[in-house]
Amino acid sequence: MKISEKIKAAMSNSYLANDTIYDVINDDDREELIEEVKDAFQGVLDALVIDTNNDHNTQDTAKRVAKMFINEIFRGRYYPPPCITAFPNAKQYDQIYMTGPITINSTCAHHFQAISGKAYIGIFPGQKVIGLSKFNRMVDWIASRPQIQEEMTEQIADMIQEETEAKGVAVIVKAEHFCMTARGVKEHESDMVTSVVRGIFRDEPATKAEFFSLLSNMKGMR
Repeated sequence: MKISEKIKAAMSNSYLANDTIYDVINDDDREELIEEVKDAFQGVLDALVIDTNNDHNTQDTAKRVAKMFINEIFRGRYYPPPCITAFPNAKQYDQIYMTGPITINSTCAHHFQAISGKAYIGIFPGQKVIGLSKFNRMVDWIASRPQIQEEMTEQIADMIQEETEAKGVAVIVKAEHFCMTARGVKEHESDMVTSVVRGIFRDEPATKAEFFSLLSNMKGMR
């Protein structure tokens, strides 16, 4: 039985493109999966009539692509989330703080083309705070899977809310989609902007307005 079939049999729910499956696989499974993906991608190269036996540029492409998918650009599916250490909000800071731009490298699930952009995060803290670099790690982990930008933005907000237990979470993602720039209409000037606001940012208009005012002055949003 292929390792992918064993993994599917071990799962009790769906395995959509942006679902995580790290909890049902181990290091050996990942190595087997790389080999299975390598064989499958070699089939793609063969179907494209690329002579990988004699073309020095593509002789090891199938293995490189398989390792890239599992260990790099889709690692948010196959590897556990980053460890997030929280600290007490000892001084009871009760104002907005923001971080960004945070680099996003993701993949469109429709055409498997790159999504390249920036995330901006606003927090109205509760009883816990986390280090700023942890936001980058969470964004990178969520981004590293095939998906659409709207769902990615929601998942980033969900994870931040879970880890910080903040009174308010706001996430803005501004990104370029290579499924539009490299193919199709080949539009190079359009970005997509998505937003998710939770808690006090949704419930209190003045706080929401303050967030967007601060956002307008951040690098890349002017």
